[in-house]
Amino acid sequence: MAVKLHSSLLKKHSQTDLVSRLKSRKILGVGGEDDDGEVHRSKISQMLGNEFKFALHEPFGLRYWQFFSAVTFTIVGILALACPIMLHGWLFQEEYRLSCKASLRLHGGTLLSFSLILWSAFYTSEKAIIRWTLLSETCYFAVQFLVTLASAVDQGLFSQDAAVLLLSYALFGIFSLFYYSQVGRKPKKV
Repeated sequence: MAVKLHSSLLKKHSQTDLVSRLKSRKILGVGGEDDDGEVHRSKISQMLGNEFKFALHEPFGLRYWQFFSAVTFTIVGILALACPIMLHGWLFQEEYRLSCKASLRLHGGTLLSFSLILWSAFYTSEKAIIRWTLLSETCYFAVQFLVTLASAVDQGLFSQDAAVLLLSYALFGIFSLFYYSQVGRKPKKV
């Protein structure tokens, strides 16, 4: 009597057999393209969707702009809190009034609080949080531009320093608005 030896090397395993795997994947509906042109590697990714859709499309220079904004808001906030007389004289090139001290300190506290939000947005990769902080920056710079312009018109002071301040508010607002629109774009399919 001959005994048939079945070694483990001679057995057919369906996991390693490529034709069997292909048939199984076709039956499960994985590996093919869906309507969006995406190829799913598993049934779970097919049901949940591809996480690449939700990945943040970071435009060039976004993180540099976030860092610059956070540093700028922090420095100006600390200056307004610590020495409002110096900041007022530097910004408006006029004699200091006692009534401005409290309002400048409040403004400095607000800027410092806002800088904490900007620092948090710098360290996150959540698209919604980054967009909201960029929109907040844009609104802040637009309001600052309008208030500075109205103050200059009321006082009849159109100095070179006021023009530089207005130009910087406009540029910072435009940069923030640009990055806000770029972060909101959908990434191109690869």
